[in-house]
Amino acid sequence: MARIPVHTTQSAPEQSRDDLKALEAKFGKVINIHGGMAHSPVVLQSYIAIQQVIADYGSFDARTREAIALAVGNADECNYCQAAHTGGGKAAGLTNDEMIAIRRGEADFDAKLDALLTLARQYTTNIGSVEDASWQAALDAGWSDEQITELSAHVTLNLLTNYFNHFVETDLDLPAAPAL
Repeated sequence: MARIPVHTTQSAPEQSRDDLKALEAKFGKVINIHGGMAHSPVVLQSYIAIQQVIADYGSFDARTREAIALAVGNADECNYCQAAHTGGGKAAGLTNDEMIAIRRGEADFDAKLDALLTLARQYTTNIGSVEDASWQAALDAGWSDEQITELSAHVTLNLLTNYFNHFVETDLDLPAAPAL
């Protein structure tokens, strides 16, 4: 059970209402993570700001962004984010089998993507540290220095949401991700 109630657009603090309304319009409802984040305009604005910077300047397509989110969500054991990004992954063109493979750390269906996801998992589980060989493997797979460094923003966004969900114990209001 969540530690905090989920705000609606009517109950949210005034500084969170417009952003929560925009998220409600985008997702068709106020999902629990957004309604929880609305308690603090700082949290909600940070989440939105990182997403906006990625949308404005990021180089990864939707499929890659969702794959990163699935890899990080699994590494952090965030059931809410794995569920959310399973839906997002489907919309971005990932198959159920591919998403399960990504969550298992076995994205051998796409060697280039797998090299990037290896870095994402190491970054997540090793508190930002990655192996030199993994960095080089990502370069060798065709990722640029710019893209590899951009990965840090994507992992950071997902760490924010994963940790927030763990912290407040967000109740799952989305279809669960398939079991591994």
